[in-house]
Amino acid sequence: MTLIRGARLPQDEGPAVDLAVAGGTITAIAPAGQGEADGEVIDAGGRLAMPGFIDAHAHAEAAVFDPDVQHAMLRQGVTSVVTGNDGVSLAPAPGATGQWATDYFAAINGPHPDGPQPSIAALRATYAGRTRINVAPLVPHGNLRHMVVGGQDRPATADELERMRDLLRTALAEGACGMSTGLEYQPGGYADAAELAVLGQVLAEHGLPHSSHMRGYEAEAPLAMGELARIATASGVATHISHLHGPAGELLEVLRLMRADGLDVTFDSYPYLRGASILSMVALPDWLPLADPDHTLGLLAQESTREKLLREHLPTKAEVWPRVRMAHVPGELSWTEGMTLPEVAERMGRTAEEAVLQLLVTTRLRAGCVFAQPPTNSAESVRALLREEGHIASSDAIYFGGRPHPRGWGAFARFLAECVRDRDDWTWAQAAWHLSGGAAQRFRLGDRGRLAPGMAADIALVDPQSVQDNATYEQPRRLATGIEDVLVGGRAVLRGGELTEHLTGTALAPTPVTGDDHA
Repeated sequence: MTLIRGARLPQDEGPAVDLAVAGGTITAIAPAGQGEADGEVIDAGGRLAMPGFIDAHAHAEAAVFDPDVQHAMLRQGVTSVVTGNDGVSLAPAPGATGQWATDYFAAINGPHPDGPQPSIAALRATYAGRTRINVAPLVPHGNLRHMVVGGQDRPATADELERMRDLLRTALAEGACGMSTGLEYQPGGYADAAELAVLGQVLAEHGLPHSSHMRGYEAEAPLAMGELARIATASGVATHISHLHGPAGELLEVLRLMRADGLDVTFDSYPYLRGASILSMVALPDWLPLADPDHTLGLLAQESTREKLLREHLPTKAEVWPRVRMAHVPGELSWTEGMTLPEVAERMGRTAEEAVLQLLVTTRLRAGCVFAQPPTNSAESVRALLREEGHIASSDAIYFGGRPHPRGWGAFARFLAECVRDRDDWTWAQAAWHLSGGAAQRFRLGDRGRLAPGMAADIALVDPQSVQDNATYEQPRRLATGIEDVLVGGRAVLRGGELTEHLTGTALAPTPVTGDDHA
């Protein structure tokens, strides 16, 4: 048995407590000094014991095997991640779908050490005994569509829809915690609301959410939220909006209207004004078949395609280029990492549009970037969304490249430092909900999200005065401080700020739907 001695609970202003842990579970919470110790003792010294944080949106399905990534998460108190986001992931990904998913999201998800997995069950099995972090995978809709329809831009037939329904049911039975869509990516973006409503009915039957990278953000976000509302109304599915950002006044009003119509809607967001993605999504038009990288590269090799892009599409992005900074550029152009597109163009002696094409072709569309949001977003909008009742914390972390976004190393520490300690936007108890309880409820991770006897012993000890993010855009891999001891599955995986030998992370599965869930 492990005893955490002298901790404070975030919802309690009373005296310190001892938390007893055995068999991966919290067995007792008693006044400090009354807990019995017959094993390891961790002196909390008055630090806050908080439920291990759950990152509701991270691209960690492959990166989580890297001890450096685990270290970055644990130093922020993150003990579980929801993966399979944005409609593209490494399972289910048999055959050609596995190659497509690996190539298309190379700069986002990276390669799984065992390769793409044919099923959710196979993917979940890869995590046991190999990581310190729990993983809860979503079913990526883009994978389902690629498996059935391929990369074609057309509606699915009735037979194809039924095949996708069957694949979705199988993946949920194997332990997926919902389905993600990526409606700005291909081929998921080829689906219409009717197709997604059919799949949403399956999710509703299982009491699991539709988690969506919408068809647009910022000024386009209200319209995109309307599409999700139509899907939810037609199917009864709960809706979770991925990395929501934009003009807060408009977005909060749409959320209010959705709830007034009886829709179950939540969202996640991160505390930064810059995002990150693949350069092809930022730069190229949707008339190119981005779901088929080889086909797209073949077209880009044609002079007629390049001339059309340089004449008609790329000049419309002129105001975007100064906001884009290269994050992940494999191969001979890796020297561009950390540079803005105008800086890259100047070094190349080309226009920004020509430099973009060279980056895409040379890396075979595997280039990733960080980009500043347009003026429709602001620090005030980010803060307003964080205070909204349906907000759940996420990092949207991408861990690859020489100059990745710092959010994977700092988002959760920044939430605590800014939202609680510095601004009083949340109490510590509210922070526990935003950073853990909300995600546990949304994705039905029933024994996570709060500290109580019988709950899983995923516990982070937080020093309220010193917790701080340190990662910057210039030095994105600097570890957070103020969280030095973390338990996952009842074992100390971080002690004194350093990783231990315990690999107690596992694949999480949602709790079953009961009759009470439909009452």
